[in-house]
Amino acid sequence: MSDLDLALARLGYTEFRPGQREAVETLFARGRLLLVAPTGGGKSLSYQLPATILPSTTLVVSPLVALMADQVQALEARGVRATYLAATLEASEMRRRMARIARRELALVYVAPERLVFPGFRALVQEIDCPLVAIDEAHCISEWGHDFRPEYLEIGAVLGDLPRARVLACTATATPIVRDEILARLGLPPDTPQIVRGFARPNLALRAAEIGGRHERERLVDDALAQALAGPGRARGTAIVYAPTRKQADAESTRLSARRWRARSYHAGLDGKTRDLVQREFAEGRLDIVVATNAFGMGIDRPDVRAVIHLGPPGSIEAYYQEVGRAGRDGAPALGLLLVSTRDLPLRRALLERGGDATADPAVIEHKWSMFLELIRWAEGGSCRHDAILRYFGDEAETLAGCGRCDVCLALGEDPEAGDPERVTLIVRKALSGVARVSGRFGLQLAVRLIRGEPDERLERAGLTGVKTFGNLKEHAAPWLVALLRRCVSAGWVSFAGVDRPVVTLTDEGRAVMRGERPARLLLPPEARPKSAERVGAQRDERSPARPPSRPGRHEPAELDAAAVDLFDALRRYRLAVARAEGVAPFIVASDRTLRDIAALRPRDLAELERAHGVGPYKAAKYGAGILQVVAKQAGGQLHSG
Repeated sequence: MSDLDLALARLGYTEFRPGQREAVETLFARGRLLLVAPTGGGKSLSYQLPATILPSTTLVVSPLVALMADQVQALEARGVRATYLAATLEASEMRRRMARIARRELALVYVAPERLVFPGFRALVQEIDCPLVAIDEAHCISEWGHDFRPEYLEIGAVLGDLPRARVLACTATATPIVRDEILARLGLPPDTPQIVRGFARPNLALRAAEIGGRHERERLVDDALAQALAGPGRARGTAIVYAPTRKQADAESTRLSARRWRARSYHAGLDGKTRDLVQREFAEGRLDIVVATNAFGMGIDRPDVRAVIHLGPPGSIEAYYQEVGRAGRDGAPALGLLLVSTRDLPLRRALLERGGDATADPAVIEHKWSMFLELIRWAEGGSCRHDAILRYFGDEAETLAGCGRCDVCLALGEDPEAGDPERVTLIVRKALSGVARVSGRFGLQLAVRLIRGEPDERLERAGLTGVKTFGNLKEHAAPWLVALLRRCVSAGWVSFAGVDRPVVTLTDEGRAVMRGERPARLLLPPEARPKSAERVGAQRDERSPARPPSRPGRHEPAELDAAAVDLFDALRRYRLAVARAEGVAPFIVASDRTLRDIAALRPRDLAELERAHGVGPYKAAKYGAGILQVVAKQAGGQLHSG
C-alpha cells in the first residue's frame, strides 16, 4: 500500500474520489496547484491529506469561521491535530493556540484572511517553516470573480515570505480569466498545473423560466416543491429557496408556512441566535424549506437537498452554480429552478452602480455586468444547460452532449416542432453560414443583416450582397435571429474576438455543425415565425430544400426492408424503456438516425455497433449490451417464425 493510501486510511476513507489522487500527487510532484472543483467535490482532502504527511504545520486560509470550526472538529474526530484562528476567539484562547503552533504540535491551522496582516502571525508562520499553504475560495482574490475580498490580497506577500512552501489554491468557481488572475495575485508562475474537474452534475434537472408576475412565480415555485418533496412533512429531503432581498425572503417564508410547509427565513438581518437556530433545524431535518438570501449555504453539507429554487437571478453563472450545486449531493435526482423577469436587468445595473464606491474601477463594474448578462443568456436556453455551464468553466472534457434532464433537453425530446432535427439543422446551418461569411470582420448585428438580406453598404463593399447566404433566413424577424445567434454562442458554435470592436467568429465546433459533421442540437427561440408564417412558408425560397411531405412512418427510410423496420420498432421500444428508467429524454440514449443505422447494420458485436451513426465507445459501453440483445432477439424471432 502506498504512502497516500495509508494516509487516506488513517483519515478513515477507503478510496479516493475522482480526481483527488491526481491533485495530491501533482501537489507533491510540482509543489503548486490550482484546483477547480465544484462545491461538495472533495477539495479539502487535497490539502488535509498532505498535511498529515508533511512535517510541521500546514496553513489553510479560509474566509468562513463557521466552516473552519466544523472542519477542525471533523479532523480532530479523525485523530488529526488541528485548530483555527479567528477574531471571534477570546484573547487568552488565541494566545494558547498560537503557542501550540509555535511548538509545532498541530498538523493544520485554519486562519481567516484578516489574520495575515498581523506581523506577529506572519513571523510565526516563517519560524515554523510552514510546508504547505492552502487557499480555499481562491476566487476571492480576483477582482474579476464574483466574490472579491480585498483581504485576500495579503496572501501573495505571505507566500513571498515562504519560498519553500508548497501552494494549493482551491476554488469551486473560476473561469479561465479568473484562474489567470489567481495565479498572478499569488505570484505563481504561468505553468502552475491546473486541474478543472467535477462540474458535470447530470443528476440535477436544471430549469429556467421567465415570469410575468407574482402569481406565475408562486405557481412555478409550488409546482417545483411538490415535485421535489412530494408534500409537507413527507421526509423526502429538503429545499433551499433563494430570494434577492431580505423582505422577499421573509414574505416567501410566510407564504410557504401558510401552505403547511415547515419553512423558515434566513438572512443577515436576523440576529445571530435566530440564524444559528435555523441552520441547526435545517441540518437536523426539522425544516422542509429554508428561504434565504445568499448569506445561507456556505459550508452546508446536507446531502439530501432535493431542490434549489432562485426567485431571482444571482450575479453570475459562478454564483448560481455554486448555490444550485447544494442540491443532490447524494447523487440522487434533484432540481434547480431559476426564475427571471424583465425587471432583473435594470435592477441589477442599478445595484452595481450604487454598490460600487466612488473609486471603483469602471472596468470592474462593466465586467460584473457582463457576468450577469452571461447568466441571463444562459437562462434564455437553447442548448443543454449542463453543457453550456461546463463550457463556461472550461470543463470541456465532461460535456455530456445533452444531459437529457434539463428543460431544454426535455423540450428537444418532447416538442415535435422544437425537436424536428431537419428544420433545426437547416436553420442553424444557414445562420452559421452567415457568421462564417462575416467571421473576424463584422459584429453580430451585421451577420443578422446578411442572413436577413437587408441592404447595407458595409456588406456591399465586402461583396457579400451577391452571395447565396445573403437573405437565406429572410423569413425571420431580426430580434429572433439575434436570439438564435446568441443561443449559438451559448452552444459554443459562435464566439467573439476583439476588445474595442468585438467581431463574431465561427468556432471549430461551429464549423463542423455548419458542414453537417456534428448534430445541430438546439432549441430554437420561441415565436420562430412571424404572423404571416403560413404565407411565408408557402412562398419558400427556391434555394432552400423543401421538406418532404408528412406521412405516416416517414422516419423509416425506403432502404430498410420489412425485417429492419421491425427491428427499428423494437429498438425504439428499448430506447423508451431505458430513457424512462434513467429519467432522461429518449434522444440521449440514441437518435432515430442511430436506430435506423443499427437496424440496417444488424450488428453482432460492439465493434460492428460502433459503425452506426452516433455510437462511440461511451455509448457502446453503456447501452451496447442491451442493444445487441434486442438485435439478437429480433433476429432469432424472425428466424423462428420463418
